[in-house]
Amino acid sequence: MEIIGKTNIDFMGMKKVSFIISAIISIVGLIGMIQMARGAANMGIDFSGGTALQLKFSQPIGMDKAREALARHNLKEATLQDIKDGNKLLVKVGKTTLATGKVADTIEDVFKKEFPGNAFVVESSTEIGPSVGDKLRKDTLTAILISLIGIIIYIAWRFDFKFGVGAIIATMHDVLAMFAVFYVLNKEIDLLFITAVLTIAGYSLTDTVVVFDRIRENLHKNLKESMHNIFNRSINEVLSRSIITSLTTFLAACSLFLFGGEVIHNFAFALVIGIVVGVYSSVFVASPIVSLWEERGLKAKA
Repeated sequence: MEIIGKTNIDFMGMKKVSFIISAIISIVGLIGMIQMARGAANMGIDFSGGTALQLKFSQPIGMDKAREALARHNLKEATLQDIKDGNKLLVKVGKTTLATGKVADTIEDVFKKEFPGNAFVVESSTEIGPSVGDKLRKDTLTAILISLIGIIIYIAWRFDFKFGVGAIIATMHDVLAMFAVFYVLNKEIDLLFITAVLTIAGYSLTDTVVVFDRIRENLHKNLKESMHNIFNRSINEVLSRSIITSLTTFLAACSLFLFGGEVIHNFAFALVIGIVVGVYSSVFVASPIVSLWEERGLKAKA
């Protein structure tokens, strides 16, 4: 029951185009990461500090009226998110002049005064101080850097240093691609997004290792064949496996995105993007880099 049969696609012949596309994506992602480090991107309260309150009302509440009510009580900066399931409203407030710990009480008082006939209960409340948010932001970037260093050490030990460089560039490309999408779409960057980034880094590495394993195997078998052909044949041989594995994971991530609810919406979206980018980078980023390195090594020996 093969999805695709034997293929003979010239992946290496597309490396110039793929490098240009990847360079553009990486530059945008790098800008997004720098903006995150500066705290200038659309940061969630995990990183910027603030308050998040999820309320469940007995009756539907209009977003415009809720926003106007908060603005009348000096909470103009509040962002509202309507949760369709069960008359729920998520209120997020960033840094304010109010003391940490009082913002949630103020929000509750506003809705009690402005909507006395619409009773509500507080389902969840989260408050993070600005200093804690700043530390989390720095620790997050450190965690990403450490994970990438760990990847290059593992691949260099498992295969060869040049393979490790190809894997780390591909993984970094995937991380930057996810930052690029979220930055361009102005989606909120929070701890769940970082969780998705680290998850995809591991997922992408797994797919890259499968491709590299076949390449290494064919390199030992076909010493006289050109690098271009060896890499192309290796990728084509594992293409069916990569598509089946990635499609299965992709469908699971899409299910989370469509039916998982508002709380994990951005997390699931990041997974969907990351899975697609991870497969792309294994074929069009990691493999061509190692191929070029191998070709230059052969020319140097000649």
